[in-house]
Amino acid sequence: MGRVLIVDDEEGIRDILADYLTRMNLEVATAIDGQDALSCLHKGHFDLIVSDLIMPNMDGLELLKKVLDIDDKIVFIMITGHPTVQTAVEAIKEGAYDYITKPFRFEDVQLRINRAFEKKILSDRLKNSRGITLALLISIPIWLGLGIYLATLLR
Repeated sequence: MGRVLIVDDEEGIRDILADYLTRMNLEVATAIDGQDALSCLHKGHFDLIVSDLIMPNMDGLELLKKVLDIDDKIVFIMITGHPTVQTAVEAIKEGAYDYITKPFRFEDVQLRINRAFEKKILSDRLKNSRGITLALLISIPIWLGLGIYLATLLR
């Protein structure tokens, strides 16, 4: 279904999420912090990143900004054990798709990840539709001109 990168400095959280998402038939990689996540991102493509907010070396908000500078099509979900309205608003304002608080329920994580992938699929389809529409708009005058030219030849 897609490639997911889990970023959390807590090994237990990383392992539990990785196991659960693997059972959802997702291809999962893990990173211990923001620097490790950027290294993983440079090595391969990810559709979704699930990242902790508070980590050493680079927090989740800084990682979010850097990830979206690299690839703005990646869907980013922030998780935190220290929720505040301010951090939630800031994460969404910076481009996070969603915000999950710890402790989380797996059903909630699954629902949000499924929604994130649906958003990504719809966004990709919209881009394809725009491309097809543009191609049609460009080709109509060409075919019209060709038709007029052929009509004048057949007279």
